Amino acid sequence: MKDANFLKENNARHLWHPMAHPADSLANPPDIIVEGDGVEITDVDGHRTVDAVGGLWNVNLGYSCAPIKDAIAAQLDRLPYYSLFRGTSNDAAIELSWLLRDFFAPDGLTRAFFTSGGSDSVEVALRLARQYHKLRGEGARVKYLSLKKGYHGTHTLGASVNGNANFRTQYEPLMPGCFHIPAPFPYRNPFNESDPERLAQLCLSALEDEIAFQGAESIAAFIMEPILGAGGVIPPHASFMPGVRQICDRHGILLIADEVITAYGRTGAWSGSRLWGVQPDLMSTAKAITNGYFPFGAVMLSDRVAEVFEQDRTAKGSIGSGYTYSGHPVGAAAAIACLKETERLQVKDNASDRGAQLYAGLQALAERHSIIGDVRGGHGLMCALELVSDHGSRTPIDKATITRVHRATYEAGTMVRVSGPNIILSPPLVLTEEHVMTILACLDTGLASA
Repeated sequence: MKDANFLKENNARHLWHPMAHPADSLANPPDIIVEGDGVEITDVDGHRTVDAVGGLWNVNLGYSCAPIKDAIAAQLDRLPYYSLFRGTSNDAAIELSWLLRDFFAPDGLTRAFFTSGGSDSVEVALRLARQYHKLRGEGARVKYLSLKKGYHGTHTLGASVNGNANFRTQYEPLMPGCFHIPAPFPYRNPFNESDPERLAQLCLSALEDEIAFQGAESIAAFIMEPILGAGGVIPPHASFMPGVRQICDRHGILLIADEVITAYGRTGAWSGSRLWGVQPDLMSTAKAITNGYFPFGAVMLSDRVAEVFEQDRTAKGSIGSGYTYSGHPVGAAAAIACLKETERLQVKDNASDRGAQLYAGLQALAERHSIIGDVRGGHGLMCALELVSDHGSRTPIDKATITRVHRATYEAGTMVRVSGPNIILSPPLVLTEEHVMTILACLDTGLASA
């Protein structure tokens, strides 16, 4: 490894960082992480912190998961690469598809299409939804509906159904035929409705209105995160996703669950869909499927969708999506080991217990720090603080202040993620009570610096 001075000097000189302004990265160089162990990371200066970001929502099992590392090494020795294209396959991808069938059986999902990550998975799911309707003779179903505040990656279709202007405006015009309804977000919504259950019904009514306006016969799919993640950790009322499922069924619209973040235990259930008792038609997954140790993703399909393709006897049923690294044997081997370890440790239970502890601690912080406008969480290890400069108007905190809070929290011993006025927490699912207490203590210090 190059020495610290070299790394600092070249940090943002030749490297553009995702979701960042290049000039800002030059003026405020990102922290350089050089080691990870358990749920802690160490930067180039030797400063060790609890990683309350979990890499990027994906390091559910921490940085020392030997079974995954061993599986990667063994697969590299045996078969470092072979594709799933043109009549070939590999044994690791086949075994993984079999394991995923069992894992997602309660979600009604039985087939897997492998990708290189979350944005890939979303793109494939959206494309397959259109193709499904064409195969059924309803080729006019080409539109998509989604939620404002939702995040669905950075590919063209995914960006088009994104509900956050930050990921859209600089790349418009995007794909036509994508329409958004209000998110069931009690703290900020156009209805000025703070009751989660009433708000859920208002948003469902907005969905019905949009379907009526667009024409159900023109809509391919509704895509949603069971809990909105990058938009600021927004859990809907328990009635919302079941209500979406019912509306989609009435109108022949496919329901795509974007579970790139929520699958594999993050919510305290094995999937976000299962948390709400809903079976989607398709599900996009990635991130924790390999614990972040290898870029990999999977689109899961229901029998209802899969059988339309499998029973087709024309060229129209051929899948026109795929990636060089779809079903990569090293990624598949990592995912097999990760899935087995995820189930062996039953991390969803720890996510539920530690998530409740963290959420309660954040609510206590809100009583001490007036800068906290809203505390969100309560479903596994997905939590957020929204910081405001004024409670009455709910004016978001300025960038300089939240940057100062982030820096002080980091220096105190915890890495958190800032997104707009939100501090987002998505730590590994294997953290302990002591780690939660450390996170809360460091946040206390950081908030006091505001």
